[in-house]
Amino acid sequence: MAIFIYQARSISGQLSNGKIEARDESDARIKLRAKQLIPVKIAASVEKQKSGSSDFEKAIKNFLAPKIKSKDLQIFTRQFSTLINAGIPIADSIKILSDGSNIPILKEALIQIQASIQVGKRLSDSMIQHGQVFDPLYCNMIQAGEEAGIIDTILLRLSIYLEKNEKIKSQVRGALVMPIIILIVAFLVISGIMIFIIPKFQEFYSSSGKSLPFLTQLLIDISMYLRQKWYVVLLSLASVVGAITYYIGTVEGKINFDKFVINAPLFGDLVQKSSVARMSRTLSTLLSSGIGLIEAIDIASRTAGNYVIEKALLGCKEAVTAGKPFNASLLKQKEIPRLVTQMVGIGEQSGALDTMLGKIADFYEEEVEAAVKNLTTMIEPLMMVFIGGIIALVLVAMYLPIFNLGDTIGG
Repeated sequence: MAIFIYQARSISGQLSNGKIEARDESDARIKLRAKQLIPVKIAASVEKQKSGSSDFEKAIKNFLAPKIKSKDLQIFTRQFSTLINAGIPIADSIKILSDGSNIPILKEALIQIQASIQVGKRLSDSMIQHGQVFDPLYCNMIQAGEEAGIIDTILLRLSIYLEKNEKIKSQVRGALVMPIIILIVAFLVISGIMIFIIPKFQEFYSSSGKSLPFLTQLLIDISMYLRQKWYVVLLSLASVVGAITYYIGTVEGKINFDKFVINAPLFGDLVQKSSVARMSRTLSTLLSSGIGLIEAIDIASRTAGNYVIEKALLGCKEAVTAGKPFNASLLKQKEIPRLVTQMVGIGEQSGALDTMLGKIADFYEEEVEAAVKNLTTMIEPLMMVFIGGIIALVLVAMYLPIFNLGDTIGG
């Protein structure tokens, strides 16, 4: 937990300053809202974190921490919405859902939430205490629903949002995972050739006593090394994977990885479109639920899923806070497509920004689906050519001495 210094305004408009303990800035905002305070400024304090844990410990803890799948949260939200619509009280609905849940982290959270509600706490305040299940967007929307008396409507919007968000994530995940699977299969096939097939050729060529071409000798040496030092190869691969995983788990690593992914050839356009779709859907859902624009931008930035988009939204937040139109602030962010800024401008002028953002999200969700199909169509033959080329190179290298021998006899 970290210490944050804040300046906030009460419902009556009075400014106050203080410190609050929270996991991050977004969590601090949620806790301030729970105290009926509207955040104006929040900054990390120079005070040490109480845990005093290192980046390595944090990365390991984050990796091992239990997490709820977005699909499970979506199903829970849909069921919760159905129960509330049926007129069942919130506490009773939570009890029914906790009794029927077989997901440990969700079941435990629901049991504690039900206990909090029974002693007089609001649903949103109770959910805030379970950040590993309910993220800032979820908690803020529930709070907005409680204040407006439309918790059933908010739950329905949340379930639709989570469903669309999960669809986008699964499409992008599928497009990115397929090449990795093909590469793993190729690695296994080539390893099998190097370990089991090439030694047969080696025995044959050794008995001939002839010197071998460079390429053939190189493959034989690699094959011998793999057979004799296989454990070194496995340890090296495991170390590389572990180091990359750890680095991505750090703040610096996550930032650099997000920058690389969104600018990568082939995949970058897909990642950008999916990020814009998620950003637009989040903003549309929040604004339509009665949350103010500045706070909606702040929440959307924390749930963007990509540092580049998060940074762009935070830049917009500063500009909007200073009184500039949202579309004008978006226009200065090169990561945001021009089409988005134009449609946002129309939405602001017509007073239907939430509806326009929903249309932007619909458009980019369709773009993501088309991009996934195009990427799959293009990558599959490229990967096959790549794998075929490597196998052909191995075969040519191993038969090259036989070709040379035939040329010698013919000569």
